[in-house]
Amino acid sequence: MSQDTVAPALPDAPREVVLVTGISGSGKSVALHALEDAGFYCVDNLPPELLPQFLRLEQARTDGAMRRIAVAVDVRSAHSLPALLPSLLQLGSEGVKVRAIFLDASTHALVRRFSETRRRHPLSTGAPGEALDQHRALTDAIELERELLADLREASTVLDTSQLRAAQLRAWVRQLVQAPAGALTLVFESFAFKHGVPLDADLVYDVRVLPNPHYIDELRPLTGRDAPVADYLQQQPEVGEMLGQIEAFLVRWLPAFEQDQRAYLTVAIGCTGGQHRSVYFVEQLARRFRGRGATLVRHRELDAL
Repeated sequence: MSQDTVAPALPDAPREVVLVTGISGSGKSVALHALEDAGFYCVDNLPPELLPQFLRLEQARTDGAMRRIAVAVDVRSAHSLPALLPSLLQLGSEGVKVRAIFLDASTHALVRRFSETRRRHPLSTGAPGEALDQHRALTDAIELERELLADLREASTVLDTSQLRAAQLRAWVRQLVQAPAGALTLVFESFAFKHGVPLDADLVYDVRVLPNPHYIDELRPLTGRDAPVADYLQQQPEVGEMLGQIEAFLVRWLPAFEQDQRAYLTVAIGCTGGQHRSVYFVEQLARRFRGRGATLVRHRELDAL
């Protein structure tokens, strides 16, 4: 197609288009398989410049079926990645709603995964004759990939897979695509500081200063979802005060996040072990905000059990 040729607009957008991208080794294959199991028609490693044409071909199918589509794009198409964001903007102007999911992980987790699988990072070897690319250290390749994908990450819903098992990732991806499109979805996530702050968090609250049920023998094996733990925390005045302050902050600023055209806002609540206080806060906040729209609940440490 020449540069002067204007492609026809998509008359009817596919029912759902999910774009899966992210850092190599972060779990894109697992995510794509989860979407395939959920009924999506999946295409892996599609060159970004072909995305609009692919969707037009989908609309031209003779049977007229409206399939849910998932497309994976990664740094293997590095030379054409600059074309991806303009393509997403173009599709948006044509009425196509694309959910962009960016999978990320800590460098430490990525290095461990590449070492375990003995796979070569796609940027660790360059074109013939590029000796520096061929000998680039794995960590340098990962950081280069982060730079190449930075703009795409900014425009996507980020999912941190550093601490996730494959089953968790599959479940979280299904959660994301089941949320209603077109409105801000609030994601409340509990985590343990000892395992690191989630990379996908937009807002992070530290509740380690609050009384810890871990030090009460009968509460130690329980979680923040259990009634005895909830009853104990509800009796602590500072717990109610902090919960009310977090709720007030979100009520005040949610309209601004919605006006910013965000699809998801992840509110991460952390405590020491990710079992009692943070879990309780996430459950309470999700309950209080459920009437305002779509909410998702994640317990990073509990879901891993």
